[in-house]
Amino acid sequence: MGHVNLPVSKRNTRQWRLLDIVSAAFFGLVVLFFLLVFTRLGDSLAASGRQTLLLSNADPRQRQRIMELVEAGQKQAIEACPAAAVDHMPCEDPRRNSQLSREMNYYRERHCPPPDETPLCLIPPPDGYKIPVQWPESLHKIWHSNMPHNKIADRKGHQGWMKQEGPHFIFPGGGTMFPDGAVQYIEKLGQYIPIKGGTLRTALDMGCGVASFGGYLLAEDILTVSFAPRDSHKSQIQFALERGVPAFVAMLGTRKLPFPAFSFDLVHCSRCLIPFTAYNATYFVEVDRVLRPGGYLVISGPPVQWPKQDKEWADLQSVARALCYELIAVDGNTVIWKKPTGDSCLPNQNEFGLELCSESDDPNRAWYVKLNRCVSRTSSAKEAISVGTIPKWPDRLAKAPSRAGVVKKGLDVFNADTRRWERRISYYKKSLNLKLGTPAVRNVMDMNAFFGGFAAAIRSDPVWVMNVVPSHKPATLAALYDRGLIGVYHDWCEPFSTYPRSYDFIHVSGIESLVRYPGFDKRRCNLVDLMVEMDRILRPEGTVVIRDHPEVIERDDGAVYPSDPVTLFIGHLVA
Repeated sequence: MGHVNLPVSKRNTRQWRLLDIVSAAFFGLVVLFFLLVFTRLGDSLAASGRQTLLLSNADPRQRQRIMELVEAGQKQAIEACPAAAVDHMPCEDPRRNSQLSREMNYYRERHCPPPDETPLCLIPPPDGYKIPVQWPESLHKIWHSNMPHNKIADRKGHQGWMKQEGPHFIFPGGGTMFPDGAVQYIEKLGQYIPIKGGTLRTALDMGCGVASFGGYLLAEDILTVSFAPRDSHKSQIQFALERGVPAFVAMLGTRKLPFPAFSFDLVHCSRCLIPFTAYNATYFVEVDRVLRPGGYLVISGPPVQWPKQDKEWADLQSVARALCYELIAVDGNTVIWKKPTGDSCLPNQNEFGLELCSESDDPNRAWYVKLNRCVSRTSSAKEAISVGTIPKWPDRLAKAPSRAGVVKKGLDVFNADTRRWERRISYYKKSLNLKLGTPAVRNVMDMNAFFGGFAAAIRSDPVWVMNVVPSHKPATLAALYDRGLIGVYHDWCEPFSTYPRSYDFIHVSGIESLVRYPGFDKRRCNLVDLMVEMDRILRPEGTVVIRDHPEVIERDDGAVYPSDPVTLFIGHLVA
């Protein structure tokens, strides 16, 4: 019998319902997969699950009990966090921050939970974790198992960011605006700015990706602070740190970056997508604040000679002209400007309403300070801090900078501090059998850096040092940058803006002072929380060295430095 084709209206209704359900389910799954893999929703949902597990470890009564036992001098084990918390950053929590305003990317800035909502637990390494590949090999490859996040490799592999090969992630050295490699890109920039010779020492790379630009500038003795937010790329800063490149998590949003004024000889943006001219050029003004007079600003990518962004490109040039920046070159989609060495020649009228800040403004204040709507005066420094005037590297390391005058008798204190740390580091290496100077130590943090004497004393080691100047202490970070070192402001009553397992070696002198009010015995926060945070950012088999008075550290736990009334505690985190 032949087949009879019924009209659509005559087909089995039950058949159509089944097909509709199956089709709808299939397309629903496709859409859900897309949302989870390629949008912020997936990261947010995953973070929400992790946070739920973490909060289960944040029982306030249990937390208080542990605190009291530790404060009473009793040994108390602190439990491990859930395995899902392996990459947890308390102040960059997508679940918490996703509820905040999107205006000026406020939700991507630091937002720390109150202490009673902070889990008191130790973050474990991921399954299969291995001791990191040592420097300089780590610049080119790391263990995949240490951070098994394939999103960047899948999205950016064709641009030379990174790719997976067997048990490793491989970093060819490329970037979105330099897919052929950072080396060739840096060579191109060297045609216009003094990359070689020590004129440039400190650099800032905004929206850095996996920090290949900063990584390859190290060959020229240029020390780059690379930063990016925790965004849809997720682990870019984590990859940078695993490679042994200076980096931390930050967002240029509503607040100043945590650096003093006139810190960087070079500021770089390669497709960082910062809207420099938005909000009356507020972001350009912040870049101007941290750029040293006579320093260089390099922007590659949009809007520089970019299709359909003629107005944005014209506005960017207008802001630079208003601030009297000298145009060095426009090479394809890359523009290079040089900042003037004197105060900006702002005209009385400009389309962005830019004005010089009042003479009472302190451009070095930058910890939780809202962005300026005015242009910082270079005359506020009143010192020879311009590129070309400040000594070249490495001479600038040993020369006492005039901005050391922020403390009483600053130049004398600076020189005494330098000599003191030379002696101490010699003792560390000869008598304490620390791993400083060996390939086992690459990423180092000094939690209470002052003038950077500790970092200066290990200058010949194959390391870089994140020098932290506590926000409630004298603002010595500007002098530290003047000598060619890098660092940030931070308050140690809050977690640091980095991933777990960032540092091989953590050093702190005067740990008790980090949690007390200046000049008072009263504590601002709890030392136990600080120690748990140090554990979070220290790598397995990493080392902590704590210097303080004997009443803070029991003598039986350390060794006494002969000429100092302090006790040392040396701890090694077990893998």
